[in-house]
Amino acid sequence: MKDENLRKTNINWYPGHMAKTRRQIIEDLKLIDIVVEMLDARIPMSSRNPDMEEIIKNKNRMVILNKYDLAGDTENKKWIKYFAEQGVPAVLVNSNTGEGINQAIKTIEELYKEKQAKYEDKGRVGKSIRVMILGIPNVGKSSFINRISKRNVATVGNKPGVTRQKQWIRIKSNIELLDTPGVLWPKFESEEVALNLAYTGTIKDDILETLEIGFSLLKVLVEKHLEKLKERYKLDTDTIEDILKQDIEENEKILEIMHMIGKKRGAIISGGNIDEEKVAKIILEDFRSGKIGRITLEQV
Repeated sequence: MKDENLRKTNINWYPGHMAKTRRQIIEDLKLIDIVVEMLDARIPMSSRNPDMEEIIKNKNRMVILNKYDLAGDTENKKWIKYFAEQGVPAVLVNSNTGEGINQAIKTIEELYKEKQAKYEDKGRVGKSIRVMILGIPNVGKSSFINRISKRNVATVGNKPGVTRQKQWIRIKSNIELLDTPGVLWPKFESEEVALNLAYTGTIKDDILETLEIGFSLLKVLVEKHLEKLKERYKLDTDTIEDILKQDIEENEKILEIMHMIGKKRGAIISGGNIDEEKVAKIILEDFRSGKIGRITLEQV
């Protein structure tokens, strides 16, 4: 396992339907009063499509930090403050439980007040607030829409890109929501961004080298969240410290820790060898489900 292998991992993914979706979003924005940008609270910057900044332009907008229950509480507060300083209100939401949904609706209504007054001055009373929700694949838009509308109107799937067609959804008597398919951008600006998207499952696992991605995530967890890692996999502190003190390459140390986890989880194949790919999958699944703990990969 070498660093150059990680750098060669093909994690650029931009199917043709995403280019079409981008064009459709630009067209639909003419109908929209407020844009809701949904981000993954664990990776707020990496999950933000940089193309959208130019596309949204002068529209009123807000940010939803979804999956906040999987991210660190302290970092959540820092990100809320960060966006507020940019003049963008942000709300913490857990689309699976519905936490934060009411606050999101309240923020939409508050953002609309100034525009509403202008409409009413022109005699347009009772107009619905038209909201567009944007987000990259697998950020949780469909779950959010089903929660906010209190019915199953959006297709939910664990594979990115399940949402396909445009649909208007009435979520209150005065609010209509336009769902859009998740859209990535043509080129990731850094390897770190691409890896963050891979860790959280935004990019399909079946087009990635799972072993390399899991190995790379383990490296991050050892460096920044070692205590959570030890607790999850019941790793002996003295043994871990001995490994990290060894005069060997960093990747060799990570590989030893991966093998420790493999033994704990019974990921052993013929000859007593460790099934490294199975261990990588275990680590990725445990991170994505929050079993390793609440972890924010991107700091403010």
